[in-house]
Amino acid sequence: MENPLFSVEGRDLRVRDARTAFFEEGTPADTLVPVVGPVVKSWSRCVQIGLDAHVPSAKDIGPVSETQLREIRDRNAFLLSHARGVLSHLYEQIRSTGSVVILSDSNGLVLEGLGDPDFVNRADKVALKAGAQWGEGQRGTNAIGTAIAEQQPVEVVGAEHFFDCNAFLTCSASPIFDAAGQLLGVLDISGDSRSYERHTLGLVRMSAQLLEKRLFEAEFGRELLVFFHPRMEYVGSLQEGMLAFNQGGELLGANRCALDLLQLNRNMLGKVDFGMLFDQPFGMFVDRSVRDPHALSSLPCRHGERVYARMNLPAVLVPPRPVATPSPAVSAPARPRKPECTEGRVGFSCLDTGDARMGAAIRRATRMVGKDIPLLILGESGVGKEMFAKAFHEAGPRRAAPFVALNCAAIPENLIESELFGYLGGAFTGARKEGYTGKIQQACGGTLFLDEIGDMPLNLQARLLRVLQDRVVIPLGGAKPVPVDISLVCATHRNLVDAVKTGAFRQDLYYRVNGLTVTLPSLRERDDIRAIVANIITIETDGMRDITVSEKVLEFFERYGWPGNIRQMHNALRVAVALLDDDETVIDSSHLPEELFAMESDGDELLDKAEPRARRIEVAPLQGAESLETIERRAIDQVLEEEGGNVSAAARRLGISRNTLYRKLGRM
Repeated sequence: MENPLFSVEGRDLRVRDARTAFFEEGTPADTLVPVVGPVVKSWSRCVQIGLDAHVPSAKDIGPVSETQLREIRDRNAFLLSHARGVLSHLYEQIRSTGSVVILSDSNGLVLEGLGDPDFVNRADKVALKAGAQWGEGQRGTNAIGTAIAEQQPVEVVGAEHFFDCNAFLTCSASPIFDAAGQLLGVLDISGDSRSYERHTLGLVRMSAQLLEKRLFEAEFGRELLVFFHPRMEYVGSLQEGMLAFNQGGELLGANRCALDLLQLNRNMLGKVDFGMLFDQPFGMFVDRSVRDPHALSSLPCRHGERVYARMNLPAVLVPPRPVATPSPAVSAPARPRKPECTEGRVGFSCLDTGDARMGAAIRRATRMVGKDIPLLILGESGVGKEMFAKAFHEAGPRRAAPFVALNCAAIPENLIESELFGYLGGAFTGARKEGYTGKIQQACGGTLFLDEIGDMPLNLQARLLRVLQDRVVIPLGGAKPVPVDISLVCATHRNLVDAVKTGAFRQDLYYRVNGLTVTLPSLRERDDIRAIVANIITIETDGMRDITVSEKVLEFFERYGWPGNIRQMHNALRVAVALLDDDETVIDSSHLPEELFAMESDGDELLDKAEPRARRIEVAPLQGAESLETIERRAIDQVLEEEGGNVSAAARRLGISRNTLYRKLGRM
């Protein structure tokens, strides 16, 4: 039988007696602390700032505007991007309990919430929704505001709320701190006080610790992270200590557990190094971790205790780039091996060819590698958004799993749904008998790349949002949810913020896919044109030919506007490589497609600054009913004569290879 002293009814009785004593009889708060704990201290604060427990409307304010909410969310983008997965996971634990999961900023303003529909309607009546302010100064004693004031996890049940209108709520909240110990926000579960559960506060506290762990790993994603605990089985748990070191062994960051275990304070960050904490050379520990990243090492601490530790090396360590002197011509390496950069598998090291803006985008994306954070790639058509997405996939732990791409703008609207979600056999007229596994399921365990997501129809945006929230997909014609585990990367050339304002793109989906945004520069803005040319030639020749590009063509490439960006350049160089004869090793203007110069009004002027273009072929008028073979022969003879018998030059003007021209001459 439950002890009445600890039952919900017993607690409510004690609280109501305390309210009477405090608000009506003037009993000092200190004498009531043993009865209602930190709650009465909050009551005192509320009274001191002039709140009246019986008149909530005096201080009651409505939610901020949509514009203000967007601005506040933008300021809290780092927190939101890492918290959304935790929010979804936490909601799954309390689904159908008549509760709502809430994330607020450091001032108590609600940023996002997930909840059961029946309770959400009641919660909205007390403004427990996005944009509402729940600091103690506005809402009196409540879990969010009081957790901020106390800087510790807080539970506020029923009549413990300062205002009577909130007495139907039970709320459990835990503050969220960054690696520097600064308050970032609050995680909260609110529900009907009649459904109070003692374990809720522990669940919220654990979720806040998980979020703090993710924030720490994201902030120091490019550093050397050490995870440790005196007990071996605690390494990898939420109780482990986390330390961040730079490559010189200097301590950059530590979580709260690490500070407690090592008896440190935050003022020591940046002032101590690995050797001052542990009785082992830093280089030795790093070398051991490189050989076996998953092994636990026994580390002796300077204060006498031993801990078990492992080091997490960053996925990509980018060394300082040497300054190269421009050469008069760019060549692809002639090595009889498969090149590092291929169209099938490409890494960030291939894309990072010296441009500052591209390098910055790569470094930002690298910090998200291995994290459950969606990546949004912005940029003009043809700048290499899909290549960037592939490199992001290759850099992470999912590299061995599928990379599945879907261009939302290239598929008819009536087919996107079945392509994305799949369908069961016979789900609609024309459906395959065996059904179809959609792109989302195909990408399970790997990466789903949604190109031009800004062109996705609104009705499918709602379905995609549900998949991202619930991590399950229901194929067309099916009823059973299928769990999916995907890393999401999206791309668009559109301005999604404007699309949200006009209603063309869902705001909630925008915040779901916009975990980290990187913008890729257009080709005309980049200063690494020569390196890009070399990479493309390497791809086209598979690294097996030593091909150079003439200086005049390179200068033309650097002046040209490239409306089609890298895609256009790649196509131009693919044609140029194909037009090279077997004994030719230099690409000049005669190898470039004429369409390259016709796409802009100043194409001829740009080309004139590079090299003279081959003369136009003007064949004499037809002489009676000539056959096609006769006309071809006359054209070849005329061009050969004009080129002084130079077969290579004639072949270039005719747009065919020298071997093809020899074959045609052999038949004549």
